[in-house]
Formats: sequence, structure tokens, C-alpha cells
Amino acid sequence: MRTVAVTKIGSLRDPDEDARGQIGVVDFPEQPLGPEDVRVRVAYAAICGSDPHLAEGFFGTDVPIGLGHEVSGVIEALGEAAHRNGLRVGDRVAGNFLRFCGTCRACRDGRQQFCEYIQEYNRPGMAETVTWHESQVYRLPDDVSLLRGCLLEPTSVAVRIADKTNIRVGDRVAVCGGGPIGQLALQVMRMHGATSLTMIEPIAERREMALRHGAEFAIDPIGEDQDARAAEITGGLGYDVVIDASGSTRAVRGLLDLAARGGTVVYGAMYPADFEMPLNLSDFLYLKELTLTGVFISPYTFPRALQVLPHLDVDELTQTVFDLEDAAEAFAVHVSGAHPKVVIRCNDLEGSAS
Repeated sequence: MRTVAVTKIGSLRDPDEDARGQIGVVDFPEQPLGPEDVRVRVAYAAICGSDPHLAEGFFGTDVPIGLGHEVSGVIEALGEAAHRNGLRVGDRVAGNFLRFCGTCRACRDGRQQFCEYIQEYNRPGMAETVTWHESQVYRLPDDVSLLRGCLLEPTSVAVRIADKTNIRVGDRVAVCGGGPIGQLALQVMRMHGATSLTMIEPIAERREMALRHGAEFAIDPIGEDQDARAAEITGGLGYDVVIDASGSTRAVRGLLDLAARGGTVVYGAMYPADFEMPLNLSDFLYLKELTLTGVFISPYTFPRALQVLPHLDVDELTQTVFDLEDAAEAFAVHVSGAHPKVVIRCNDLEGSAS
């Protein structure tokens, strides 16, 4: 089975070609179909901002490392007991790349993100097929194409971020980082009744994209005085909710200064494992009573993300598509930042229907 994988550990951005990480298409054995499993012929797998971190060895260095968790496709086989959700061969689906066991202490305590057995079904989806437990698979609405459907997983992250903000209608909201998660989070926060909705992003095209999709304001953190501009927008009160979707170590510290007293700051990205951010407890936790939180994965959000996805404008996130054989080029384009999102077509299934 052809699968996109990391074939050499190293940064995909390393200017030294000899040290640079490499992506290739390799043969993996097809995953076994258990009695409660669903085999999906993959249509599209989108590249996530976290995928280059796998090339850097963030989760281990034994290559090849299979990639892909933002997946859509068509069911081609069901295990003999995989019928609880009414799934059928031919259904157009997307899903959660992680399976929660449901029996460990964390799952039974309502904290699936800390499931003790979360890696057991962590199978690469940037491949010809992927085999998941039926609990991971969701039938796509009729009005959501397979191409748009591969964004169900990042949409679930945006919904999870919204959950962590505890937003109230009318709260002032800033989003830092105009990549896919930032753009989706911005649209979701708009649905929640956010006001003074602001995108903080150094790339002009991504600021303009945010303004097209619900942002009222955009701040260039390099070309403008970020603090002064935020004060102007919020009348000096600051933002009730500040979301980081950039993962930038240069950006995250300054976000605390933008938060209103009693505000919430959500760090909703992946950060370098060795990065430590100074935090003045007196200023930010004592005097301002900020709530600081993060996002690891997205438990309990997929059913709601499925409801939200038809109402999001994601066309600009699905315009750049490469075929499976061109995965190395697709990743090179991804890390260049030239496009807000890059998608890999694993099989041509757009004519498929439920």
C-alpha cells in the first residue's frame, strides 16, 4: 500500500540539503481489518502544520514514519461487527485519526485526550487506504464534498479551541496566526458572537483572507505596533479571548499583554519541545487573573465539527492539490508558506456517493 512517509529525519526547511528531512512514498502493509473496523479508500489527506514536526523527530526517529491524519474517503470494507453507527460500504466519510479506548481511567473520567491507549489506532491516512475502528468514522453530509471533508479534523480543533475559551456572546476576540487552524477558529468564533474579531498575522494575503471570512480587523505584528493597535480596537480594554494558532515562539509571549483583565488565553498550536516562555505571575495571574490553557487533541468535538463544517467557507483552504506520487513536492510547497493549505489526492474518488 502506497503511503506518504518521513524517510529521513531533519527539518524540511534546512538550507543544507544533506541535513534536510525527506518525504517520500513508500510501501506499507495494508492494516488488518478487525471485526469492529472500517477500511476507507482515501480520497484526500491534507497536510497539517504538525506534519513537518514528525520529520524533525518530535515523536520519534525510526523511519519510515507514516503521515496523514486529516482524511476523507469512501468506505470499501466493514468488519463483521462494525454496524453500530449504520455505516455502509460506499459511504463518504471522514474521521478522527485517534481511537479512544473508553475503558481507561481518563476515558471514564471524561478526559479522552489523556486516553492511556490512544496510540493503538494511530495509523497513517496519507495512503491508499486507512483502517480505523468504527468509532472513529463519520459519514459526511451530502452537501460536503470529499475535498472539503478532509478538513473535518482541523475543524474539530477549531471547535475544541472554542470550547476552551468559554466565550460569551459579545466577547472581544483576537486570533494570532492566519494558517488553517487560525482561519477556521476565526470563523467558529464568529459563529459564537465574537466582537472586535481580529486576526494577527504577518502575511498580508492571510490577513486579507481573514477579513473576507469574518474578521473585523487585522493587525500586522511586524509592520504595526501590535499593542497600540489592539488598544485602539478594544478601546483600551483588551481582548476577552486571545487565541494563538501560530505556534510561533516570537508571537506567543506578547499575546498576554493583549488580554483583558479576567481574560482567557488559549495556546492552540504545537510548540518546540524545549521552548519555555517567561511568565510574570504577579502581572498576569494575580493582577489580571488571566486563564491560560492549551489544546492537545480534540475529544468530544467531531460530531459538532460535522455540524459546523457545511457552514464554513473553506474553499481557499482546498485550492492547492497534489497527487500522491507528488507528495515530496507537496510538502515543499507547504513549508514554503505560499499557500494557506496543501492537500494530497490519494485516490480519485470524487464521483463516489453514499
